[in-house]
Amino acid sequence: MTPLVTDFSVPGLALGHCSLGDTGVTAIVSTDGAGALGAVDVRGGGPGTRETDLLDPHNSVERVHAVVLSGGSAFGLAAADGAMRELESRGIGFPVFGEGNPGPRVPIVPAAVIFDLIVGDPNHRPGAEDGAAAIRAAFDGTAGDRSGTVGAGCGALAGALRGGFGRAQTTVKSADGQIEYIVAAAVVANPLGSPIDSATGRFYGDPTRPPVDTQAFSQLERPTPKLNTTIGVVATTCPLPTAQLERLAMTGHDGLARAVRPAHSPLDGDTLFCLSTAQETPATTDPELFYALCDASARCVEAAIVDAVASAESGYGVTAWSDILAPNPLS
Repeated sequence: MTPLVTDFSVPGLALGHCSLGDTGVTAIVSTDGAGALGAVDVRGGGPGTRETDLLDPHNSVERVHAVVLSGGSAFGLAAADGAMRELESRGIGFPVFGEGNPGPRVPIVPAAVIFDLIVGDPNHRPGAEDGAAAIRAAFDGTAGDRSGTVGAGCGALAGALRGGFGRAQTTVKSADGQIEYIVAAAVVANPLGSPIDSATGRFYGDPTRPPVDTQAFSQLERPTPKLNTTIGVVATTCPLPTAQLERLAMTGHDGLARAVRPAHSPLDGDTLFCLSTAQETPATTDPELFYALCDASARCVEAAIVDAVASAESGYGVTAWSDILAPNPLS
């Protein structure tokens, strides 16, 4: 596995944000009209999701045209309506009357939301128009290389700190060493648990980063009520059957558990989707390659959560990690 980088550049997928100050929407869109193979794993006790049952490997539909990540709690699921309409207007989706025949198309757009109503205006929630805007941003290529307070991460919290949107990417070589497969994660970090070890002031997920001032950190008060969720997408260029994509999403949650303590609480709705942009679907995958892909999934999610919190900006009365760094951190 190559070293992790802060990126989400997966051929066949495009990333778009609609940032609304105290909330927002992030869309991961398949640029191939046929869609990407998809799966999901939900581990939190309070999820807010749409079209996740569809992605069970036992069910009929395997490919999705976009995944929407949104703020706004359950209200934010409306963003997926706008995403669907925008995709249909571009001729993307399953043709109701068959390919080549006129008629409606039905885009498959699973979605998940975070609870961010305690940041900013609780009545300000993403709607259908914001989901459509995130899809347009993905196709226009205007998302840029931003992490932190952007898109669905605008209203995120991470314990008592500001959360946000984060990215991480690596590559894994095929068994014969001839192909490098991309594995990447795009995560909205909004956990109830803390990404910071209160004893050391350092990130659980990356202790090499500078520590925060532990005294200042201990005095932070987290807004209430304590309702949260971390959501995201793991993506790969490796061809995998849907059952193994689901396993890749599962191991992505290991990265969440390494970066946040506690994770998967009854008050979180932790949900990770997994997408493969490969068009072929093999019956099996080399076990050693699949092991490496699972390892990469966990590492990417872990690093993306750290990136989200480290890149976030303070606002709405919530302190950012960068605001309370220790003045003279010891190595």
